[in-house]
Amino acid sequence: MRKCGEPRAGRSYLRKIGQSHALCFGISLSVIGAIYLAVTTNALASLLSILTLLAYLFLYTPLKRKTPLCTLIGALPGAMPPLIGWAAACGRLDGDAWLLFVVVFLWQFPHFMAIAWTYREDYARAGYLVLPAGKSKDRFVAWQTLLHPWHFSEWFSFLQFGVSLELFILQALFFLEALFSATAHALLFECLSLLHGSCCLLPSSIFRCCCFARVRQEMNMKRMLRTMPG
Repeated sequence: MRKCGEPRAGRSYLRKIGQSHALCFGISLSVIGAIYLAVTTNALASLLSILTLLAYLFLYTPLKRKTPLCTLIGALPGAMPPLIGWAAACGRLDGDAWLLFVVVFLWQFPHFMAIAWTYREDYARAGYLVLPAGKSKDRFVAWQTLLHPWHFSEWFSFLQFGVSLELFILQALFFLEALFSATAHALLFECLSLLHGSCCLLPSSIFRCCCFARVRQEMNMKRMLRTMPG
């Protein structure tokens, strides 16, 4: 027999978390995380994490209900984790750290456009303006999807990203072709292909940037040793 106060068998009871509890929990995690970074790494990494948190909460999140350009603002805190990791490891930010920042910044646009188009109806029901209304929506998606990978290709060709970047740009072109001419089924397939391609490109790009930085550091070290007397 079921005792008084016990839930019925086969039914799940979910307790709703109040806004005040969620706010206190979020603030606690943020403060503890910032202090933890400051103690275990350095103040620069902690400061960057705080700036990332503030930009995401007070700039990107409110803008999602006001303008589709929120993706541009959100890409800034979205690209901050490499800077935080670099600052934690090295204690400073140099050109290689900012190179990683730009790589992640540019990568986010086609990646998020694939997500935004796939779940555009869900975003609309939630009141998020991640895509513009009307006929400008297709042009906006095309610009966000293709322009940034093109810059990616032009700016970082010296890193020799190779086949992974070329395939990613090809996937972006297929997605745009489906966007303007193909059926809904084909468009969904190309969205998912672009999404998966972007997920494969990012770790490959970061790895090659790190290898490039490592090789350059070793070359500078050898150059310094050659110039030392004796």
